[in-house]
Amino acid sequence: MAEDEGPTIELRQRKKPKSSENKESAKEEEINSTPIPERVPKHILFQRFAKIFIGCLAAVISGMTYVLYLSAYHERKFWFSNRQELEREITFQGDSAIYYSYYKDMLKAPSFERGVYELTHNNKTVSLKTINAVQQMSLYPELIASILYQATGSNEIIEPVYFYIGIVFGLQGIYVTALFVTSWLMSGTWLAGMLTVAWFIINRVDTTRVEYSIPLRENWALPYFACQVAALTGYLKSNLNSYGERFCYLLMSASTYTFMMMWEYSHYLLFLQAISLFLLDSFSLEQSDKVHEVYRIYIFSLFLGYLLQFENSALLVSPLLSLVVALMLAKCLQLNVKKETFVAKIMKVINFYLVCTLTVTLNVIMKMFVPHKENGHMLKFLEVKFGLNMTKNFTMNWLLCQESLQAPSQDFFLRLTQSSLLPFYILVLVICFLSMIQVIFRRISGKSLKETITLEDGRIGERPEIIYHVIHTILLGSLAMVIEGLKYLWTPYVCMLAAFGVCSPELWMTLFKWLRLRTVHPVLLALILSTAVPTIIGLSLWKEFFPRLITELMELQEFYDPDTVELMTWIKRQAPVAAVFAGSPQLMAAIKLCTGWMVTSLPLYNDDDFLKRNENIYQIYSKRSAEDIYKILTSYKANYLIVEDAICNEVGTTRGCRVKDLLDIANGHVSNLS
Repeated sequence: MAEDEGPTIELRQRKKPKSSENKESAKEEEINSTPIPERVPKHILFQRFAKIFIGCLAAVISGMTYVLYLSAYHERKFWFSNRQELEREITFQGDSAIYYSYYKDMLKAPSFERGVYELTHNNKTVSLKTINAVQQMSLYPELIASILYQATGSNEIIEPVYFYIGIVFGLQGIYVTALFVTSWLMSGTWLAGMLTVAWFIINRVDTTRVEYSIPLRENWALPYFACQVAALTGYLKSNLNSYGERFCYLLMSASTYTFMMMWEYSHYLLFLQAISLFLLDSFSLEQSDKVHEVYRIYIFSLFLGYLLQFENSALLVSPLLSLVVALMLAKCLQLNVKKETFVAKIMKVINFYLVCTLTVTLNVIMKMFVPHKENGHMLKFLEVKFGLNMTKNFTMNWLLCQESLQAPSQDFFLRLTQSSLLPFYILVLVICFLSMIQVIFRRISGKSLKETITLEDGRIGERPEIIYHVIHTILLGSLAMVIEGLKYLWTPYVCMLAAFGVCSPELWMTLFKWLRLRTVHPVLLALILSTAVPTIIGLSLWKEFFPRLITELMELQEFYDPDTVELMTWIKRQAPVAAVFAGSPQLMAAIKLCTGWMVTSLPLYNDDDFLKRNENIYQIYSKRSAEDIYKILTSYKANYLIVEDAICNEVGTTRGCRVKDLLDIANGHVSNLS
């Protein structure tokens, strides 16, 4: 009986345990089951520290080297230090001249507050028009540069033009450093960063416009976007510790907002990034919470940007805001269902459809209730560009004739191929894309993914940061194939992605897994190739392109434009202070910068009124009567008209793209462009 009672009593105790005893036993089991982290040996810590230190040093040196190269090249190209102030200012062409002229105005102002007021209530630039130049032209870089120049006492050390150019060149150094870090984070080796910078500099004709158009908004903004992408890459990594995650989040928040303030078109680029993150989240790669944190950063940046950009309605009707709000609403409406089930897959499809529908609906509603002038001409241009509409409008046809708005030429692909960038980019993109598709199908079929991915697995498509970059580069590349000017957004990330791929053992291991390589140990071969291939590429680039770079720096070029210098000198000496000048928008920008006199138009293409002004002033080159031209000029209070031989005797590279031809079509003097 005693033997029978023992088990019975024990069974009763198991059925009715006390809650306190249960909690204590659970805690003891948790403590016992938690593995005690092993102490990392000192030599391994030293190796990690040395690797990080050398990588950071290489990144900083790469950025500084690029800055020094830009400075030396700019000096050699324009012979800048040996020129008078007027000749230096003439090197700023088109809209670049406008931006720099307002920087000069800020430095001449008696105080910063007065300077800002004069820019926001500017009636001394364009005749019969008062504009908020800060809002309309995104002059926040000039405001910041003027503050720094005066606050740091640089006016006693360096000339304003050198300070301004130095800031832009410094940002370009940050740009390549951020690309370096992004490639390093993805591949795990700073060798990828070195190769990224090498490809960026060698292909600089297709990666940046800073060499010949310094003050462009993109040259101020894209370095911050590169920092944001680097922070986002680190933030999406699965093995990131809490401190690293917090740092990446803060850097991403700051750079996102700064990027949005620097460039009026920044929210379109962030919209593409949001689409990439949405697709990443749709593929359910275990980063949903992090992705929604990024969405909150977008919301905060848009809200703050709206307030500080004089209640900029363009941000309210932007597709970025509509998409992010739709994603937030869809998440609130999501049902908690068990993952990897048929119902969960159906809910994914419904959620995808819901987000797309809500985005379009919200954007339409916002445009109905929010007064805006959000680039209506841009939509018209796209309609004509893709053959959805035909027009005789001068502005639309003139924009279509601009080289930067046409499809990329064969020379573009030839240059990327000669530097070996394009072949390796295609190889890396194909491997990563196929691996990503493989992972998606594995998810759909219900197979579970490994929590930790090792090199032997050969599954590079499971890494969320890789998925994001693959989707993002495909979106940017698709746009760059349509409009050549967008190549400056795409090509830098082509350099980064190609360099990451050839330096990543994981990518080579993925390829060997597919090939079922057995003759040589695949892991060993992947490690060898991830070092040997970039080394060979680097040596070949050094041998072929380094002598060319040195030759470019040794050649003393000269920017010589005596006619423009003579014109500006005459205006400053002979023209009345209240005179108004009419002419091509590009020349008017130079007059505004070099003389400060009032003009009738500016090379700005984001405002309907300026576009109409430009078209009207260009009528001086059309077949319209002298009386019509006189009426147009007097309607803008113009006192002087400047006619340019370059436009009168223009020989267009594309048939029907001369200004005279486009005006004749718009005025009905000629039936078509052929």
